[in-house]
Amino acid sequence: MAITHPIPPSKEKLKRWLATFDANKDGRFSKEELRHAIKATGAWFPWSKANKAMHTADTNGDGFVDENEINNLVDYVEKILT
Repeated sequence: MAITHPIPPSKEKLKRWLATFDANKDGRFSKEELRHAIKATGAWFPWSKANKAMHTADTNGDGFVDENEINNLVDYVEKILT
């Protein structure tokens, strides 16, 4: 499967790249938005990886990754997609 959106090389660029998948522009990421971001890279099993990303990054358990949890998400995305 071809990568349609290559992963940016720095954490700040990765945050900006992820922000493009914030479909409703609320500043938080839902599991569905994460799935779209992961799928855009061409990674296999994007739904499974989105579930794991949410479980890893969503430390307050509200079902979203917000600005306080974004570094957890960036660390996870770097780990699975690079």
